[in-house]
Amino acid sequence: MADVSPRRRREVIDALRRGTVPSNGLDLLAVGLERFQRAVDEELETVAGGGAVVKAVRGEYGTGKTFYTRHLAEKALRMGFAAAEVQISETETPLHKLETVYRRITESLRTASVAPSAFRSVLDAWLFTLEDDAIAADPAVATASAAELAAAADELLDRRLAEVSAKTPAFAQALRGYRAAVAAGDAAVADGLAAWLGGQPHVGASAKRGAGIRGDLDHFGALGFLQGLLLILRDAGHPGLLVVLDEVETLQRMRSDVRDKALNALRQLMDEVDSGRFPGLYLVLTGTPAFFTGPSGVPRLAPLAQRLATDFGTDARFDNPRAVQIRLAGFDREALEALGIKVRDLYLLGADAPDRIRQLVDDPYISDLADAVTGGLGGKVGIAPRIFLKKLIGDVLDRVDQFGDFDPRQHYALTLAREELSPEERNAVGGTAGAAGGYAATADDVELNL
Repeated sequence: MADVSPRRRREVIDALRRGTVPSNGLDLLAVGLERFQRAVDEELETVAGGGAVVKAVRGEYGTGKTFYTRHLAEKALRMGFAAAEVQISETETPLHKLETVYRRITESLRTASVAPSAFRSVLDAWLFTLEDDAIAADPAVATASAAELAAAADELLDRRLAEVSAKTPAFAQALRGYRAAVAAGDAAVADGLAAWLGGQPHVGASAKRGAGIRGDLDHFGALGFLQGLLLILRDAGHPGLLVVLDEVETLQRMRSDVRDKALNALRQLMDEVDSGRFPGLYLVLTGTPAFFTGPSGVPRLAPLAQRLATDFGTDARFDNPRAVQIRLAGFDREALEALGIKVRDLYLLGADAPDRIRQLVDDPYISDLADAVTGGLGGKVGIAPRIFLKKLIGDVLDRVDQFGDFDPRQHYALTLAREELSPEERNAVGGTAGAAGGYAATADDVELNL
């Protein structure tokens, strides 16, 4: 861990101090994910080779689904992939509107070198690659006029996007228009066409008119645009795209007709992946067990249930990491302590008083703090990591590092304030926090102002 850059370390520690999952550096914190690594490596290699993968990640709230998918995204980015994370919600990103899902993909698109949204930089990288490939195919084009180079690039574009154009011709038209606008230095038209290619609605008519396109992206065109995006990414040097559809269990709270349309859209997307339409796509769904097995979830649509069906009847130790659906069991007591030690050691790399921290925040103290946090959460270790790390860094490590006379064993007592807990953590606290959390242990302890 000594080779961790100060910036990377600071980003991870700052995120944990806030109680959030870091955007980067998750490999520094990974505990208990070793059993999935071989399967993940195989799947990423399959996608990089032109295949496609669909994976469902199942787990209760607090079992680490977000951590797992972001850790997976980091691994994919290191292999040159692009990645996008989409939060499914009834109002902002309804799953039955694939045009909205596609737009969220382009908005959250990132690469190893470019933060979201990297869509425009990918388009520009594709432009350079297209012209370079046109010159490589015919070296005489290098000394030809700009018009001849543009014609050669257009011809190459048409060949590469032939399959996409068969179903969504407007995508190739917009790409040609974008390339022409960039070459002409027309920033307004280029901006408008880039937005339209990214699925943005309400693009000015003047930008679309020059490319010969009209209207906005719809549900049926979204799949063609996704296919086109994968081709652009590959030409721009990215072997694949990881897309995470997070919190799909929110479908269960929608009206029955909307929920059924969303489930059917998910089934349609999986069918297209299986048919080979999206080479280079690694699609990940996350949801609670109730979504995958409950009456308001996947079982409502038999074809979808059949595709996602996985046997979890055996001991979790024998779960198949290669299956279409995997389950996260969450943290056990041993893993929670190991995570705390990792975080402390990471904190030490940039601490002002590393020797004091080693002495006062030793392994036994971390074990005691883990016991205190899980006890305050009703013994539910699986939902403890977030608040445990927040307390460890903000309440203990920061104070030991800054105050020479602070001893956590003497001067610190764990508190779990209601406002710092998530709804799931509050439910776990129930009546167990007692005086430490400001909760009543029983109904008789509730003070009534009469």
